[in-house]
Amino acid sequence: MVNLMVDATISMLKSWESRVEWEKGILEIIVDEDLRSLSADIISRACFGSNYSKGEEIFSKLKALQMAMAKTYIGIPGMRYLPSKNNREIWKLEKEIDSLILSVVNHCTEEATHGKDLLQMILDGAETYDDYKGLSKERFIVNNCKNMYFAGYETTATTLSWTLMLLAASPDWQACVRAEVLETCKDGFLLDANALTNMKTLTMVILETLRLYPPATFVIRQALEDIDFKGIMIPKDMNIQIPIPALQQSLQLWGPDAHRFNPERFANGIVEACKVPQAYMPFGIGARICTGQHFAMAELKVALSLLLSKFCFSLSPAYVHSPAFRLVIQPEHGVRLLIKRV
Repeated sequence: MVNLMVDATISMLKSWESRVEWEKGILEIIVDEDLRSLSADIISRACFGSNYSKGEEIFSKLKALQMAMAKTYIGIPGMRYLPSKNNREIWKLEKEIDSLILSVVNHCTEEATHGKDLLQMILDGAETYDDYKGLSKERFIVNNCKNMYFAGYETTATTLSWTLMLLAASPDWQACVRAEVLETCKDGFLLDANALTNMKTLTMVILETLRLYPPATFVIRQALEDIDFKGIMIPKDMNIQIPIPALQQSLQLWGPDAHRFNPERFANGIVEACKVPQAYMPFGIGARICTGQHFAMAELKVALSLLLSKFCFSLSPAYVHSPAFRLVIQPEHGVRLLIKRV
């Protein structure tokens, strides 16, 4: 699916090139919304193929659902079942999103399309999977589609924003990544999966961004039996929240520069980056690790490669650094950058 990622990114690049020219060489922009639109475009093309135009409406409602869910009370049993104003809004949005997804599914089924998009893979899986663990076949399909949207859209777009912010603040690393990209894609060579694999410096930068600004705040696990954890008794069936940012910025695990942007720590991979490799979990860990992590990494590499091959980035004097929890860790006031052609 690298080709569809390239096509979607090129469309955004052309828009930015026009805006840079209109602004006489330097464009000041909050990049977040454009990067969300890019991520939405890629996921829509990947999920729905020729029906990807439906994605815009679904994403707008998912954004509203995300903001509503961020206002819920975490950890108070039963609060999500009370008919509060916020909960009613959540229920309404969930029904509308389900309806939109099902309309696309029905259209796909009626048209008997058999492309290689992710929706068709989900439909094929639903036909052969006979254990829905209490879910209807329809709910199985909808939940998988929502998972692709919710998990793959906002997280990737936010990581793109944070990466551009860090590279704008670190011109030396920005120059290193750009040199690698231009060397890999010289003589008109187009991006493909093999080219992405060979971009070591870019990979280090992305891994370090995910360490400092992991999309998810917690990994949640349930105790399957009573556990004595260093004198703390954890009873069976209790949910345990593992704070990802605390683990990934621990001075004890990562050293005295744990809070500093230093992609070099990943020069020899994740295993050598810190004392306990399991402390690095931007995509989760264990049996429930993110199934879309390779798709997300490919999308990040494609977008960043093309952006850095065309533009230079620096922080706007008006940029305000304020990470905020919105189900994912987002820049509260956006990432405001100055952009000019290379």
